[in-house]
Amino acid sequence: MAAETLAAAGARVDLYDAMPSVGRKFLLAGRGGLNLTHGEPLPAFLSRYREHAPWVESWLADFGPQALRDWAQGLGVDTFVGTSGRVFPAAMKAAPLLRAWLHRLREQGVRIHARHRWTGWDESGRLRFSAPAGETRVEADAVILALGGGSWSRLGSDGAWAPMLAEKGVDVAPLRPANCGF
Repeated sequence: MAAETLAAAGARVDLYDAMPSVGRKFLLAGRGGLNLTHGEPLPAFLSRYREHAPWVESWLADFGPQALRDWAQGLGVDTFVGTSGRVFPAAMKAAPLLRAWLHRLREQGVRIHARHRWTGWDESGRLRFSAPAGETRVEADAVILALGGGSWSRLGSDGAWAPMLAEKGVDVAPLRPANCGF
């Protein structure tokens, strides 16, 4: 979403992914139909964030559940609200949504670099990537890291980034399951 927003604003965007194709975790999440959001009224939806609700509220004001459904519709993907209240693509598949999104990103000029695993920074502050052709170093005006958690190592989310950020003085909360309830 950051790449799309920045490209739409005219920024030059390069997107790096450690995997052979972008969105593998998205596709895995889609195996069960790809629950995009929840269709309940915004106050009830916001209550799901408990003590973090005040922090999340401004995000949802800018891009809430209906905005997400509108975004999917803009990609040509209809959605529906299931009996659980959750919102799914009408086709119950993630691949068409991902393909349409990647097509739009490329049309916006986003350059995608697959098989580029971020390994930290060099002594000059450039990003380092392990890539098929060897180590690649990239100088950037701004960087957004979306590194995943630590629970899907086969899809690249192994938490290996946590020590690299901690070494730079970034506070990193211990990784823990966040998508389940007890």
